[in-house]
Amino acid sequence: MAWGMVFITNAQSGITEISRKSWLFLILSGLATGASWLCYYKALQIGDASKVVPIDKLSVVITLVLAFIFLHEEFTMKSLIGCVLIAAGTMFMVL
Repeated sequence: MAWGMVFITNAQSGITEISRKSWLFLILSGLATGASWLCYYKALQIGDASKVVPIDKLSVVITLVLAFIFLHEEFTMKSLIGCVLIAAGTMFMVL
């Protein structure tokens, strides 16, 4: 889908400007994403969706926390409320 949008918006001319290091991380990111989806679907296949899906949804909370810690991103009140609501909803689904 992402590559489709690149070509639809006629932005493919910038592809040659991407560094080797960036290409490496793009490829590794794509492989990691694909592997995570395979693991997710395997977990759904062997486990109850009511237990697998909430764990997946906690990835949003983990991402917000890691972005705050390692990337020093701003943690706004809106982010905090969303994070707490997602975590609470996840816990509600699990219990």
